[in-house]
Amino acid sequence: MPSKILLTSTYSVKPGHAEALAAKLSKGDVSLIYVSLDKTEVLELRALEDELQLGTLASTTLPTTEGVAEFLIGDVRRELLAFVEAPKDISTVFPATPYIQLRHVEVKPDSMDEYRQWREKTIFEVVRNAHEIDAFLAYHSVVSGQPGVMFISGFSADPKNYNAVFASDRYREIVQEAGDRYITGGTKGLYTKTYRAFAQIGA
Repeated sequence: MPSKILLTSTYSVKPGHAEALAAKLSKGDVSLIYVSLDKTEVLELRALEDELQLGTLASTTLPTTEGVAEFLIGDVRRELLAFVEAPKDISTVFPATPYIQLRHVEVKPDSMDEYRQWREKTIFEVVRNAHEIDAFLAYHSVVSGQPGVMFISGFSADPKNYNAVFASDRYREIVQEAGDRYITGGTKGLYTKTYRAFAQIGA
């Protein structure tokens, strides 16, 4: 089952240092490390205990940042996310796929209930019918500097084939409708970032 509470940590790295940072951050089964396809970021996904105290979290995250400062061009961006639902579920804590994509939107608060009903018939329908997508998890932010809905999509297909799912005429219509009705700031409120699991990089 996916992690109920997820901490994402995004590290902006100096040129040529992504794999070295990823290797230093690797911690075993409590977190997974990913490198962005353009190698400008390293992403850590960490499953948190339901009753974890903020003091405990601070005692682990702050020393980690200090320990990898030599690789960074900026501070670490972290988000706490709460699991909501999975149109393509997994039996593991994280997607066991060589690639993941983060798909983020900020939804107008007074439209959230309607948005969730809408996405079930639109976004999730596309996802369930796309064999290129192995896992698709919906999280909502608990603490974030950029709050909203975060989809974590896991896939094994070639990134070009995967991206074609979201480049179809049907999905363009979905994005436009979401921007018109639900997304704060319209379609500009959507961003995606794609990463490859560090274990698959071979660096």
